[in-house]
Amino acid sequence: MPAKKKTTRKKATTRRKPARKKTTKKRAAKKTAKRKPARKKAAKKSARKAKGRKKAAPKKAKSKRKPNAAFMKPMQPSAMLSAVVGAKAIPRTEVTKKLWAYIKKNGLQDKTKRTMINADPALKAVFGGRTKVSMFEMTKLVSKHLKAA
Repeated sequence: MPAKKKTTRKKATTRRKPARKKTTKKRAAKKTAKRKPARKKAAKKSARKAKGRKKAAPKKAKSKRKPNAAFMKPMQPSAMLSAVVGAKAIPRTEVTKKLWAYIKKNGLQDKTKRTMINADPALKAVFGGRTKVSMFEMTKLVSKHLKAA
């Protein structure tokens, strides 16, 4: 039988931190003397920078956001679109709001994929004969049915 090798386990040694040297009063005075001029220089630099800076203008109070005039311009819907949103000339933002109100009222939003809209006969004419349209495509297709009033 082959002889087994002995494995020796090393003891975990802990390193001792070297003892701190006690600083004498002279050494402490030298250290602080070295530091003081650096602080003075930094103070001088910041004073120079402050002189060169211009005072900031007082900030204006935020005003309410103004709507884009192009969106607020009344548009005349086509005959097919007027069946859904009405025949009166209204801004594009209002057309989109009324379309969504119609979709929600009639439950035309797809139950599984909420970004898709299932068109009923009135919307099918607006969407160019398509039965399912993405909500992102909807505004593109509706814009074809709007003319400047």
